[in-house]
Amino acid sequence: MYGLLFRALFARMDPEKAHHLAFSWIRCAARIPVLRTFAAAVLAPRHKALRVEALGRRMHGPFGLAAGFDKNAEGTDGLAMLGFDHVEIGTVTGQPQPGNPKKRLFRLVEDRALINRMGFNNEGSAAVAARLAARDAVFPTTLGVNIGKTKAVTEADAVGDYVTSTEALAPHADYLVVNVSSPNTPGLRNLQATEHLRPLLTAVREAADRTVTDRRVPLLVKIAPDLADEDIDAVADLAVELGLDGIIATNTTIAREGLGLTAAPALLAETGGLSGAPVGDRSTEVLRRLYARAGDRLTLIGVGGITTAEDAWRRILAGATLVQGYTAFLYEGPFWMRTVHAGLARRLEASPYATLAEAVGADHRKVTV
Repeated sequence: MYGLLFRALFARMDPEKAHHLAFSWIRCAARIPVLRTFAAAVLAPRHKALRVEALGRRMHGPFGLAAGFDKNAEGTDGLAMLGFDHVEIGTVTGQPQPGNPKKRLFRLVEDRALINRMGFNNEGSAAVAARLAARDAVFPTTLGVNIGKTKAVTEADAVGDYVTSTEALAPHADYLVVNVSSPNTPGLRNLQATEHLRPLLTAVREAADRTVTDRRVPLLVKIAPDLADEDIDAVADLAVELGLDGIIATNTTIAREGLGLTAAPALLAETGGLSGAPVGDRSTEVLRRLYARAGDRLTLIGVGGITTAEDAWRRILAGATLVQGYTAFLYEGPFWMRTVHAGLARRLEASPYATLAEAVGADHRKVTV
């Protein structure tokens, strides 16, 4: 049914307008008591076998929504109602900003992918913090807050900008993510270099601890799939050294070659980050390398190209404690989370592992004779 709706309505609309329309429907449904109860019962049945503990939280399962869908924390109840086990909002910047000029979001339907150059359009850390403070959750869920650099802020002043966001948002976050990997803010990816990343992460950690004194807010960093292998190792080593809680692998890619893309050349020429199925193999490689380097000293979140339960299961075996999706949600619709959960439960039952925790990183423990 959703496939028909997508082809008849959403596919004919500008992708950004379609996103706003669909998201408004989700938020509206979450405000109607009978409807939201029915929707949650149908779309979000729970599987006890999938329960996980990560980042100091107990979750119904490992499958969450990546940052980018709910930039301003407007619909966390609706997204939890649909079955996401955790929701990561943002990216939020220190100051409000409109993002890049439109048109800035493009569908690659044949490739089950998107190209976006949104540019961190959001209401700013103060406005998002106020919304989170007033939030009265009907469907409590683990809430991640993803923060990035305001475009107008220079690279030299980036640390202070991230600290501003941290001080505003850390009190409302179950975990905090430093985004240094979007390709759509000039100079942002330069912050992935360890000589820049070390002072940034240190300052954010100190700001979170200074602002929230009754608990420790877990801190993660989100990296790009385009990093060289030695840079991935360096980030992993730095994260362990600084006592970070985890790494999210990965953000969108600026690559186009070698991904088997079939979209029209004019569409592929659009600048921005590519997400969706074509990113899956590289994202898994990065995840695998991180786990090989850091093992269980970091909580790894696998994201990028996860469409099916098999995709999610592969990430878990490669080292992910949690997994996230976004692009496939747009193509698969509201039953997607139910399908992925059911498929993961079947794979776990058929595996030699009693729990998902036992399956995390299992590929690295296989011994060949």
